[in-house]
Amino acid sequence: MSAKLRLGVNIDHVATVRNARGGARPDPVRAALLAIESGADGITAHLREDRRHIRDADIARLKAEISKPLNFEMAVTDEMLAIAARTRPHACCLVPEKREERTTEGGLDVQGQKAALIPAIAKLKAAGSRISLFIEPDEAPIRLSKELGADIVELHTGTWCHAVEAGDATKAEAEFQRLKAGAAFGASIGLEMHAGHGLDYETAEKLATVPEFVEFNIGHFIIGEAIFVGLPEAIRQMRAAMDRGVAKRA
Repeated sequence: MSAKLRLGVNIDHVATVRNARGGARPDPVRAALLAIESGADGITAHLREDRRHIRDADIARLKAEISKPLNFEMAVTDEMLAIAARTRPHACCLVPEKREERTTEGGLDVQGQKAALIPAIAKLKAAGSRISLFIEPDEAPIRLSKELGADIVELHTGTWCHAVEAGDATKAEAEFQRLKAGAAFGASIGLEMHAGHGLDYETAEKLATVPEFVEFNIGHFIIGEAIFVGLPEAIRQMRAAMDRGVAKRA
């Protein structure tokens, strides 16, 4: 297992603020550069069909200007596949996407989208990107992700985080055990294990105790905290929380 737990910072919601007013500020690429300077190991950006936050030009600039890996979150559509093949990001994380959702909710239906995923993964691999699937922490989708050629699975942590936030200790414990079991199974079959969605300082520290995880991708919480303490300090505190969790690994 890796002793280093990487932090990928999602800068989508810097673009959300920009787009609320129009114009060019705040600049998500500037945020990405500052995040890297402050300790981020990579940058995540999700170019949605409706361009609600990240825009095409943001993706092109990120690829050209940042010094750390770019993780391109994307739906499995012809439009996004063409953009990813042209951009050639370090990694492509394939996620579900619905117009009406506020953010990505739940994991990708790997079985239901199998026919679309097979050629998509082949095309993205041919472009030189690593392939990640954003999925639920259950054996069936994890095993199928491996069979389809994914290099990575990112386990959806939203259900657990929501239970923690709601104070539902029973459900939170059950979901944490589900994440632990999913991480162990995925690593045992040769997948690189990532996690993301809804993580804050508390949940990131706890999840970091699970030795199979090598990367967390966190956006909304960090950008929200940055309003109060600044982006460098929010990243420093998240990095510190993750390091505390890693220190507790058996």
